Amino acid sequence: MKVRQLTFRLLQVYADVVRTGSLTATANRLHLTQPTVSQQLKRLREIVGEPIVRHEEGRLVPTEVGQALYQLSQDLLSRADVFSQYLEEYNRGGRGHFSIGLVNTAQYVLPRLLGPFGQANPQVDVTVEIGNRQQMLNRFERHEDDIYVFSHPPIDDDVLAAPFLSNPLVVVGPQHCRWASVEGLSMDALKEERFLLREPGSATRHTFDAWLYSAGIELRSTQQIASNEAIRLAVASNMGLAVLSRHVVADSPNGVQELPLQGFPLKSRWHFVVRRQRRLPPAAIRFLSYVQGSLAQAFDEPEGEMAVAELLQALETERLGIDLKPASIIPVESGLDPMR
Repeated sequence: MKVRQLTFRLLQVYADVVRTGSLTATANRLHLTQPTVSQQLKRLREIVGEPIVRHEEGRLVPTEVGQALYQLSQDLLSRADVFSQYLEEYNRGGRGHFSIGLVNTAQYVLPRLLGPFGQANPQVDVTVEIGNRQQMLNRFERHEDDIYVFSHPPIDDDVLAAPFLSNPLVVVGPQHCRWASVEGLSMDALKEERFLLREPGSATRHTFDAWLYSAGIELRSTQQIASNEAIRLAVASNMGLAVLSRHVVADSPNGVQELPLQGFPLKSRWHFVVRRQRRLPPAAIRFLSYVQGSLAQAFDEPEGEMAVAELLQALETERLGIDLKPASIIPVESGLDPMR
């Protein structure tokens, strides 16, 4: 048997002939002419090399070889239906995989979006990569992930970004810190204190350094620590003060407190970042759509919902091949980016 010459259409016609026992009924059901159905059966007979149907009491019934061919057709057509259902779910984003790269501070809030999304979409597999800004920039340059979260997105014509969530940076000290009750507290009063700082590749470190430079302030004593959690624990242990995202402080109700420092919090926002030319998996689009409908309720961020809606529209525009000027799609807060 020349198996490679079999087609799904031939098998579909044959399976229907066996079920109905009639060329006319099959032609009507499949919107074909009766001569076309007869031709398809003749072609199958030539491929198999043996009779596959016979007449019995006014019906067409399969021969022994034809019965085996019918079972084959049922198996293959059933598998094709299963694949078709999978493909439909995949294209809707209900199953599949995507990866998202987060800067360190975003790990304190993204689970509040990824968790409910995962519960609602159990067939979607999400890979989450976490690192500092420089590490995420390196992954971005290597095209390793589908979606990124930056506080200051890369400056590039190939970048689409949506400022979806505020990330206020605050000065924190240990519980019962003597500075907590000082009115009109300024950085001049704190510059003799030891400050625990993130590494230079961190966006939080860069934002704080830029603020110190603009204010003409130089800290007397600093210590570098490479993670927000380690800094939080160090502050709680009276090792010094620090600048952290308010979300980190909110996630750590004991041990540290926000200090009422003039000029703070420093304004910052997290951005979803994708490459303009990258075709996102449907599951990634589904996640962004979920976020777009959840930000106002989860974080009271209606502006973030609008930004994500614009990002989704821009991605659809790119998919359809409509030419838009890069600057006209989504405004990017990129003034504080020394690395591009």
